Amino acid sequence: MYPKIDEPQNYSAALYLRLSKEDEQKNGSDSESIKNQRALLESYADDQKINVYDVYIDDGFSGTNTNRPALERMLKDIENKKVNMVITKDMSRLGRDYISTGYYMECYFPENSVRYISLLDNIDTATDGYSSDLTPFKALLNDMYAKDISKKITSVKRDKQGKGLFIGGKAPYGYKKSPTEKNMIVIDEPAAEVVRYIFRLALEGKSCREIAMILNEQNVLTPAQYSKINLSTKGPYSGKWSSERISFMLQNEVYIGSMVQGRVQKASYKSKKIIKLPREKWTIVENTHNPLIDQETFDKVGMLIKSRNHTRSRTYDHSLKGIIFCHECGYPLGVINRTLANNRHVLYFICRTYQRFTKYKKCTCHCMKVEDVTNAVIEQVQFVCKKFLEKINLTELTNKANILLKEEKKRQEKDIFDLKNKLESVKFKIDKTYDDRLSGIIDEDVFQRIYQKLKEEQSVISNKVKTLEKTDEKDIRFNMEQIKKLVTDFLNAKEYNRELLVSLIERIELTENKEILIYFRFKELETNRL
Repeated sequence: MYPKIDEPQNYSAALYLRLSKEDEQKNGSDSESIKNQRALLESYADDQKINVYDVYIDDGFSGTNTNRPALERMLKDIENKKVNMVITKDMSRLGRDYISTGYYMECYFPENSVRYISLLDNIDTATDGYSSDLTPFKALLNDMYAKDISKKITSVKRDKQGKGLFIGGKAPYGYKKSPTEKNMIVIDEPAAEVVRYIFRLALEGKSCREIAMILNEQNVLTPAQYSKINLSTKGPYSGKWSSERISFMLQNEVYIGSMVQGRVQKASYKSKKIIKLPREKWTIVENTHNPLIDQETFDKVGMLIKSRNHTRSRTYDHSLKGIIFCHECGYPLGVINRTLANNRHVLYFICRTYQRFTKYKKCTCHCMKVEDVTNAVIEQVQFVCKKFLEKINLTELTNKANILLKEEKKRQEKDIFDLKNKLESVKFKIDKTYDDRLSGIIDEDVFQRIYQKLKEEQSVISNKVKTLEKTDEKDIRFNMEQIKKLVTDFLNAKEYNRELLVSLIERIELTENKEILIYFRFKELETNRL
């Protein structure tokens, strides 16, 4: 007997449906299908004469986490007062994580005046009998079920990996999934020829960077381009071969016929976070498919890479390490060592983007002596520090602190407003991506890749908003005595090490016109520039 609704005209209901891949595989299409869930909920709403605001469907999403597009859309509608009733087939549709499910039922729904109904569990939060002692146990059982399913799936995957069966979504570059044998890969000849070419270049003594440059010059498609993968986030290196990609390929044992899997794993069955595993925990099975490279060639290339790593093991220490960036592309500046005519070694800053993709004009050289840049930075900082101490007095500091406090509050409010608008934009993109998946415009692999990127972006923005909203006046108010001490220590220093510079400087940028831009950690110092 399902719950009876009195005064249904007072409710605007959300019908929430969810089906994970695991549920679909276990139960088939009879009891847990989206179609049957929807029919049940709509029939109930019709019988009780409840107005349905919208139907929210998460098809193919696990109940162990709350990062589901339709669920998030429903929560947004609840917060916008468009929905005040949520109906599901059972509690497990809302979620299988007993902590989050309990939070929704015990905190979120009551705080937002939402009535929750689970038909098969006979739960109705509007009735006195709702607070059954069994309800938390039902949520816990759903959580245990999800954990058990996760263990079983992991066990099956590991068993297949141990047998050398390929269980990945896309075959390694140079191979493709076998059209006739499941969990097998076969040679993809056009890409395989590129792989062989890369190994030949490596045997000739070419470095990974040189090989990447040759492939880019010859307009060879990258693995992503070859597979027609549309990357959601594009940087200056997008669409270009990189030394990192070449290095990974040259050390990938899949090209000598060994199946290498299990390089990463999820942090837990409730988390989407991926953890890289050390090599000793990988699953490597030899002779599972036809090799592209013979063992001798692979070993020779491996030795060449290791020898080159030893020659590059030295690093160049300098005072601006970690705080100097290219103004144009935003990437950290690299350092190169040049030997002059008198056999004197001189360090130069250089843009890494330019260094890697010189011929593609991704950026400019920004070449300048490390010593000259460091001296110019120290000179500017000394000037700013002296001006700060000259102006300092109690009245002026108090007035300046109050002005800066007001400015900082205004800036903070604007930042929160801008971030919230950006958050809405990301949420819209998530909804649109999900609609594209349902419409068949994009396939599951592309959807998951885009979706995860958007969720990461959403999480970063949300955390920034929370941090800004929690910032109180004490956090914003600047400690003048602390700044005075740091400035005094800098001016009294006999040597200017990295620690002193970082204590005052947030970031340094070098422009293509050799202009040095310094961004201080304290706004009080910004007003005393040259």
